[in-house]
Parts: sequence; C-alpha cells; structure tokens
Amino acid sequence: MTAATSNRWYLSTAPILRALAHLCVPMAAAMIVGAVYNVINAGFLGSQHDTALLAAITFGTPLLGLVMAIGGVFGVGGGALISRLFGAAEHDPAQAAEIKHVSSFAVWSSTAAGVVVGGAGLLLLHPLVTLLGADTAAASTTREYVAVMLAFVPVLAAAFCLEQIVRAEGAARQAMNGLILSTVANVAFDVVFILVFHWGVAGAALGTGLANLATVAYFAYWLQRNSEHVSLALRWFTLRPDVVKPVFGVGVGELLQSAFMIVTVLVLNNLAAAYGDGPLAAMGVAVRIAQVPEFLIMGVTLGVLPLLAYSYGKGDRARLYAALRASAITVGGVMLVLGGSVFVFREQVLSAFSSDHAVLTIGVTILAAQLVATVANGFAGLITSLFQATGRARPAIIMSMSQGVLFIPIVLLGNHLFGLPGIIWALTVTEGLVFLVGVGMWLAARRSIDRGLAEGNPERAEQALEGAEA
Repeated sequence: MTAATSNRWYLSTAPILRALAHLCVPMAAAMIVGAVYNVINAGFLGSQHDTALLAAITFGTPLLGLVMAIGGVFGVGGGALISRLFGAAEHDPAQAAEIKHVSSFAVWSSTAAGVVVGGAGLLLLHPLVTLLGADTAAASTTREYVAVMLAFVPVLAAAFCLEQIVRAEGAARQAMNGLILSTVANVAFDVVFILVFHWGVAGAALGTGLANLATVAYFAYWLQRNSEHVSLALRWFTLRPDVVKPVFGVGVGELLQSAFMIVTVLVLNNLAAAYGDGPLAAMGVAVRIAQVPEFLIMGVTLGVLPLLAYSYGKGDRARLYAALRASAITVGGVMLVLGGSVFVFREQVLSAFSSDHAVLTIGVTILAAQLVATVANGFAGLITSLFQATGRARPAIIMSMSQGVLFIPIVLLGNHLFGLPGIIWALTVTEGLVFLVGVGMWLAARRSIDRGLAEGNPERAEQALEGAEA
C-alpha cells in the first residue's frame, strides 16, 4: 500500500479512534514540540539577562499572526477544499482532477502575498514598531526582530500553506515530520545565533526563517514524490471562480481571525506597557508555557479537520458526527489532565525561566488566566474546524471576528475598572463568550450541514433529512 493510499484509508473507512490517532497524534506532537521550542527560545533569550529581549519577542508576536493570516487564507481554505474534493471523488472520480489547480493556486498565492506584505512592512519598519507598542527601552531590539521576520514572511507563509495541503491528504505523520524538522533546525540555529554569536532577537528571528525554509523544501519534495493529485507546478495556477471562491470563503475567516489577533495583541501590549517591562516579560513567558496544552489541543482541532471535510464531501453523516464527538471528548480530557497539571505547578514552572520576583508574581496570575481561556478556546476551535470543513464561510467568519470584536471593549473596560488584573483576565472572559457564540451557531447550522451531506451522497438524503428533523 502506497503512502497516499494508506492516508486516504484513514480518511475514508478506518475506525474513528484509529483515524483520529493517525491524524491528531502526529499533529499534536508537532504542535507540542513547537510549544516546547517557544519555551526553550524564551530560555535562550532569558539567559542573556536582558528583560528587553523578552519584551521584544512579546511586541513582535503580532507578526506570527500576520504569517498565519497570509498562509491561512490559502492554506486552510485550500486544504479544506482539497479534502472535500477527495471525499467527493469517491462518487465522482473527475473531482480529483481539480485538486492540482487548488494546490497550485494556494501555494503561489500565499508566497506572492507574503512578498507584498513583507516588503511593505520593511518600507514602513519604524512606524510599524511604534504601532506594535514598543517603548523606548525595547524599541531597538523590537526593530531588529521585526525586520528579520518581515524578510522571511514569504517563506513562513508558504510553509504554513504547504503544511495544510499535506494534512489535507491525510498525511499527518509527514506534516509532523516537517514541523519537527523546523523545530530541531530552529533550536540548532538558536544555539549558534544567540548563544555563540550573541545576535539576540535578530538571531532568534533568523533561525526561525531559515528553519521554515528547510520545511518548505521538505513539504515540496514529499508532495512531488508521493501525492497523486496535488501539484505545485505554476502551470496549474488558475483564478477560476470555482477555485478562488471556496478557498477564500473559508480562508477569509483565518485572515480576519489573525487580523483581530494582531489588533488584540497591539491593544494588549499598549495597555500593559503602561505598567512597565515586567508585566510584558511575564506575559511573554506565561503565554509560551500555556501554549504547551493549548498547542496540544490545537493539534486535535486542526488534525481532525481533513477527516471532517472528507466525510462531508463524501456525504457520510455518521462518520462526520462520530469524529466530532470523539474530538470533543479528547479536547476535554487533554485540558483536564495536562492543563490541570500546569496549573497546579505553575509557580515552579515559571521560576525555571525567570528569577525576577516581579515577573514571577504577575506571571502566576497571567498563566492561570491563560489556562482557563484555553479550555473555552479549545472547544471554540473545534466548532470553527467544523464550519471550515463543511465550507460554511459565514459562521467561520463570525467565529473569527467575535474574539476581536468582543475583546477590545472588554479589555478597555477591564483596564479602566480593575487595572492590570482587568487586562490579564480580559482574554479569558472573551474566549468564554466566543465559545457560547459558536455553540449557538452550530445549533443553528445543523440542518444546513445535513442538507449538504445529502448533496454529497444522494443515497444518504433520507437519512440526512431525518437527522435534520430530529
């Protein structure tokens, strides 16, 4: 059995738990390795005994949102469409021929968009750093970090897009290999650039860019050798509406989510900056620690998306909802065990990354708030994946917008009424409200999803309509 055939079996007919293990465990492992790297990276910078370095990384966080915005528009939207086409091809083999147009459009568009955005950012570097909220003490280091990251935006966007396309084939292990390759390379570059050459945040950014360049090469090589239908050749690039519209229909949700995340971080940084570099440094460390359980949960919610999309394209209602239920149970279990453990030992974990008493004191509170927010965010992410997998653009967009729309007034009010604690807990309150919005939209969309399943496979029309009426 070839790699492509084996991956397709997991999407199509494998037992749900086995399919979830195949899709989610490698993705969760890769995400957790990435989260651990972020912690190690903070440790490397912390070893330089300069709080401004950690603050610069915090100020530069919106750039990662920018990369997700660019790569996500084409990667998530294109990947979801590719998985649906694979599912539809079980009843209409001609659908598979469209996949090469989708993959070529997604990769080359993400790269071109990265060139435009990265170039514009470099031209406007000084006002951009000011906009990020960097104060005088951290402005110089933030400028170094941002400049190098902007130069690599096309590479980072292409890497993110290619990862989604590889996962769309059900090749979760190969996607994991690419992400772990990037992480290992990143650590090696950090040792050289930060500890040996003492290039600080510029070295950290350079290492990230070069590591992602290696990832792009790996994904492109694997797809060329193993994928029967995906192609990255420019000759298959197309702007046909039946390709562009569904990709952007889902991808624009990622764009808005990332855009609002950038706004969220900008507002957060500017408000927190009034309380000094200590809270900013604490946020940088606490967020990275909280990312360990958060990224593990994201591995589940992102890993299951190809299975949901394939089942929807095939018209398999039972498989779609079985995968959704199993994923929800997994998300809850992970947060209960891992998130609970981090919460119990939060003081010990934080003390491993900073000896500054002020950073430790505020970091404990920030970490607790982040962990509580992760619970709601995990289930909201699963609902968003369902909307993306089924091509429900409007609910996906609303989910993406709701966090930013709700967060800004909540954090401003929290700062006004409670000061720094109000800022810290604003995201927790916001994530809880976003989850409630998602539940409401999911209940409202169930009939529409069932009708779409019936269209995917006419033989299931009666079953789907019965389910819609239940």
